[in-house]
Amino acid sequence: MQNARTALVTGASTGIGAACVEYLLERGHRVFGSVRQQADADALRDRTHGKAEALLFDVTDEDAIHRAAERLTATLGEQGLDGLVNNAGIAVAGPLEFVAIHDWRRQLEVNVIGHVAVTQAFLPLLRKARGRIVFMGSVSGRMAVPFLGPYAASKYALEAITDALRRELRPWGMHVAVIEPGVVKTPIWDKSVQAGNEFAASLPPTGRALYGDMLASMKAMISKLARRGAPPVAVAKAVAHALTSTRPKTRYVVGTDAKIQARLLPLIPDRIADALISTAMHLRGANDDSPPI
Repeated sequence: MQNARTALVTGASTGIGAACVEYLLERGHRVFGSVRQQADADALRDRTHGKAEALLFDVTDEDAIHRAAERLTATLGEQGLDGLVNNAGIAVAGPLEFVAIHDWRRQLEVNVIGHVAVTQAFLPLLRKARGRIVFMGSVSGRMAVPFLGPYAASKYALEAITDALRRELRPWGMHVAVIEPGVVKTPIWDKSVQAGNEFAASLPPTGRALYGDMLASMKAMISKLARRGAPPVAVAKAVAHALTSTRPKTRYVVGTDAKIQARLLPLIPDRIADALISTAMHLRGANDDSPPI
């Protein structure tokens, strides 16, 4: 274990984070997973038969992040940290007109500021091993669809952060990559549907009149897509390649839907893309006089 590659995966309790922990363990890594609750730490150890080592911190708690960094530094010493996977994230959805500002702040605090805070805290340890950094982006960082504006904004931000940091760390031979999954079969979709129901119920009468039918169409589409999503291990494989390959990519597009979007979007004018997305999502308001496609 002393000579094993070491990696820290944030948001390791479920979904993509859990898959990354398990996949890296299978390939001989020494893996640390960050979780927010002690119950999740216990579950992580049980699920991996004690192989994964839990770090307890919330990515929005700067003091807790630094305590975890100090603990890991004491554990690894001069060996350093070979890989950091910034995976923790949430999805805030809804029409921009009605998404509360505190929800916008929460979205960006977790998905953007939290990733930067974790990266800053662990960079000294990563430097010791010339380690690599992976950000969990999304195809939503290339294309924003209706009602996912806050989430897409956070993923667009990660694209810029990845590019800037990769270029800043290049003189030290440290690589930075972003993973861009499409729909993945994880609990985040169930949570999104539940949150969407709560959001729709909280809308004022004007909001329900304007967006009620479209939000229902969006929920139905999410449920359908979630059943056809890529398995989390597909994302974990991309993460492992980014951390270990002698020729890592700067971007990893994961999933058939994501690959189609990534290849076609640059070729389609914005107005046509708008119409295609609206048609696919069955979004036509009472006063929508845009031409059919």
